[in-house]
Amino acid sequence: MPRPIWTGAISFGLVNVPVKLYSAVTSKDVRFHQLEASTNARVRQRRVSSATGEEVGYDDIVKGYELRPDTYVTVSPEELSSLDPPSTRAVDIADFVDLSDIDPVYFERPYYLVPDRGGAKAYALLRDAMAETGKIGIGRLVLRTKEYLAAIRPRGDVLVLETLYYGDEVNPTTELELPGDEVEVSDREVAMARQLIDTLASDFDPDRYHDTYRERVLELIERKAEGQEIVVEEPTEEPARVVDLMAALEASLARAQGGGEADEDRADEDRADDDRADAAEAG
Repeated sequence: MPRPIWTGAISFGLVNVPVKLYSAVTSKDVRFHQLEASTNARVRQRRVSSATGEEVGYDDIVKGYELRPDTYVTVSPEELSSLDPPSTRAVDIADFVDLSDIDPVYFERPYYLVPDRGGAKAYALLRDAMAETGKIGIGRLVLRTKEYLAAIRPRGDVLVLETLYYGDEVNPTTELELPGDEVEVSDREVAMARQLIDTLASDFDPDRYHDTYRERVLELIERKAEGQEIVVEEPTEEPARVVDLMAALEASLARAQGGGEADEDRADEDRADDDRADAAEAG
């Protein structure tokens, strides 16, 4: 059984739910160390002064906030400690909202909440009530020295706490170059796209998806550990294709419905025939 990373309580109204917090996810990224090529010895990172080139000891390092290039305000650990949020052991639910009201872009990291000693009944009460009402709780959580905005929601038998980004941490889309009214999409194109979406629709099953890059990297490592010689082939660059949107939709729909590549080729031929006919008419 893993150790909890935080213990405390959820409070809503006058109800208190003792809980323990566990990480809900584990990163499976393949991590590499830096080695010296000739000896395979580990390469250590050094903290070096940009002014003198000399290594700087831990005791001589302070935190600095950059106001502008090469201009910093230094802040001492004592000054930062005086600003730490109160180390409370409670998540006070301030609001209950609909899950659909929260754009997924705000979700940061999930944790599992488990009832602590004496909290099973209150835990089940909160979980079942939220499941029946379709509401999730919004509150604040202090982990270490940082205060997080958090959402608490039921997921089957467990309550999940997800830290949220604050509103000013989510970048606006106003400065992005996005298609607007100047881009015309025909009713036929929309209908084809909707039909393709309906054909590909299914229930989400996370086990269907794999990190194929990570699997290939681990396979490479295993083969090299066994002494196999790896031959790296030069990648071949395929020429970019100019895609006819309707032809692509028709071919995608045919493939999704089980027609395969033959239908895709036939759709390309039909589209070419239509283009030739249009050109002849115009001539």
